[in-house]
Amino acid sequence: MNPNLLKGNLDLILLAIIEPEPIYGGEITREASERTNGYFDFKEGTLYPALHRLEKSGFIRGSFQYLPRGGSPVKFYEITESGQRELSAKRKEHQAFGSAMNSLLGDSLGSLLRKT
Repeated sequence: MNPNLLKGNLDLILLAIIEPEPIYGGEITREASERTNGYFDFKEGTLYPALHRLEKSGFIRGSFQYLPRGGSPVKFYEITESGQRELSAKRKEHQAFGSAMNSLLGDSLGSLLRKT
């Protein structure tokens, strides 16, 4: 995975994972990996600073809860109203960018095929 691609999309990825229900860091990492067939394999040094930044921005809210298996409480994250708006905006940006890239790459491929 190209780290530069992750940089510009990390908020979108995390908000999309957190959106359905409150989730804690270990589950976020597992979900990202499972839903992308291992493409996204977040390390703590990437995940927790990003979660802290999203929480500070008011896009997510964290609260400590106990897991059913017991042990120490863990911090669960849930998306806020402003986080929902941010996620919606980022989805639109990503769709527009993806569409433009597909058009560009498709045109380039078509041009190459026509030249042969």
